[in-house]
Amino acid sequence: MLDLSVIFEFSRTNCIAICAFLVPANLLATLTTVALAAFQRPTIHLRMAFGVASLLAVTMAFHVWTWLAIGVVMAPTYILFSIASICLAINLSAIAFPGWFANFRFLWQQRFPQ
Repeated sequence: MLDLSVIFEFSRTNCIAICAFLVPANLLATLTTVALAAFQRPTIHLRMAFGVASLLAVTMAFHVWTWLAIGVVMAPTYILFSIASICLAINLSAIAFPGWFANFRFLWQQRFPQ
């Protein structure tokens, strides 16, 4: 059985490296999900992108939770948790309402024609 204190300690010890990877990866994965929904790609592609992006968002939220569990309440913890929550909400909406993103792309093309 894996001891959670080991995972918590690893998360806190390697915080800079974890955040340096998770923040850009989370943003890029969410952007990929939005782009796939906007360009009406096949549902399997959208679901795979959703899975990866959601996993990254939940991982970042768990990482922040390890800091909150020991009482570290600072601006970075709130900022990182907000990024994870917003990315997760965007991914969920891309799965639930993919047509909305396609409409947004259409409106964007109307406003800024090539």
